[in-house]
Parts: sequence; C-alpha cells; structure tokens
Amino acid sequence: MDELKVFTGNGNPALAREITDYLGIPLGKSEAFQFSNDNTFVRILENVRERDTFVVQPLSAPVNNNLMELLIMIDALKRASAERITAVVPYYGYGRTDKKDQPRVPITARLVADLLTVAGADRLLTVDLHAAQIQGFFNIPVDELTALYTIANYFNQKKIPGLVVVATDIGVSKRARDLAAKLNAPLAIMEKRRLGNNDRTETLNVIGEVSGKTALTIDDEIDTAGSLVGVINTLIERGVRAVYSCCTHPVLSGQAIQRIAACPVKELVVTNTIPVNGARKLDKITVLSLAPLLGEAIHRIHTGMSIGAMFEQD
Repeated sequence: MDELKVFTGNGNPALAREITDYLGIPLGKSEAFQFSNDNTFVRILENVRERDTFVVQPLSAPVNNNLMELLIMIDALKRASAERITAVVPYYGYGRTDKKDQPRVPITARLVADLLTVAGADRLLTVDLHAAQIQGFFNIPVDELTALYTIANYFNQKKIPGLVVVATDIGVSKRARDLAAKLNAPLAIMEKRRLGNNDRTETLNVIGEVSGKTALTIDDEIDTAGSLVGVINTLIERGVRAVYSCCTHPVLSGQAIQRIAACPVKELVVTNTIPVNGARKLDKITVLSLAPLLGEAIHRIHTGMSIGAMFEQD
C-alpha cells in the first residue's frame, strides 16, 4: 500500500478522509484554491512519481468549480509522473444531460467524460450513474459501484412491516426492483411526466398496490425535492400509512430542505457521495457512509482484484 496515494479537492474532503482511514493510509497532501481572479490553482505537495494515485471529488455544487479542480488536479498528477490516475467521482455531475432529447441541446455527460480523459485520467470510479450508458462515453475503464446494498442493509435492520418499494418514475424501476428483492417487498411504480426544463413534474398514476402499506420511495438523486413531495402526497392520497424515502445522491438544491422538512416523509436516507451538513441537515435525514465501499474498491483496483466480487455474495 506504500505505492497508493489518495488525494482530494474541496468537493468532499470528509469522505476522502474516511476512505483513507479505511485503507489505513494518510490522505495525500495537496492544496486547491481560487485566486482573486477566480482562476483555480492546484499543487501536489508530495512525491507521486510512479505511484498509483486516486483523486476523490464529486461533481456537486459548486459543480463547475469542483469539475475544474478535478481536471487540474489530474493534470498536476500527470505532469508529476504519477504511474496511474483514477478519478473517484462519487457523484457524476451533468449525468442527467446524457442524450439529445430536444433539438440543439448538448450531451454534456459525454463532454465531461472527454474532459476527464484528455486531462489524463486512466480510469473512473463512480457510484450509481444517472444512466448506465454514460459508461460508454468513456474510452478508459469505468467501475460503477452501487449504494443499493448499503441502503438495503439499513432498511433490513429496521424490519418495517408491510413495506412496499416505490420507484419514483419508470426510469428508476430496475433499481427499485433490485431493492425490493433485497427487502423481500413488493414493487410499485409512479408514472409521471416532466414539464419542460424547470424541474416541475406532473404525477399521473401509481402502478401497483400501495393502500394500507408503508412505502419506501427510491431514486438515484433528489434535487429540488419537488418530484419527491409530489410522489409522497400521491402515495398518501392512495392510502399509504407512512412513507420513507431513499436515494444515493442528496443534491438538495433550491428549496429542497424546506420542502422535505414540511412534507410528511418519516425519514429520508441518503449517502455521503455529496456532503450533507450545516443548513442542509435535518433530523429526518439519515446519512449512510460509502467510505467502506469506495475504500474497498480502491484497494481492489490498486491490488488488481475483482470489483464485481465485492457484490457476488449478495
């Protein structure tokens, strides 16, 4: 493990420290800041020549600053003769812009993939991409982990009776089906329609039996929480006794915290791919750490072991 170095930008240093604690190594020494002219500067403060290096940086708010930090840190490591550079991006920003669904729009998820590759990343380690095809945007190896097992273990320990897993839309139904199987619970799906580009949705229908049950909604990320509140209200109208919610990425932008605080959800379970602290932390929000998952993946990449084997026993 002496040849392994883990660095971090300012995106989620607490997660990076947890990962290095799991690995039993110190966090790599570096600095990343902005000059008064808003230019980003990064410096690696220790020798990385011929080392296996990992950079932990989610592309969360401020997204563009964190993206530039990551790109510049990768470039700095490359110019410092690092043997291999793995971008550890727990949350892949711009992941929702993964296709041309309107005329004259970009595919920014592909652009970010190109930027990471050109900067010098040799591989990507990420968690629960918004769309599986994003892996195909890269010409370098991509390891996509999932928080599904961590979330399923948490709710299995709660032993909630009469549980039904609810996909918040059809696009997340496969993930919801996998969670339902791990919880031995039935599956329901919300059918909804997105209205334009302003994050408003119209919930249309519930596919499946939910009356008299306790619902657990699942999504890959929660942004403004407008969709979540609409789903929760619809489920309660359909006779659900109580609602729990979970997601991997707590983006929680705009009025999300106020909406979650005011809505009748009993508990929102998220992971720490994105920091949840300060004004973004509520009593009803539970944060599960993915540091052991990411730390074990880094260890396996470094030692040439299988990533897929991490999940085979489940």
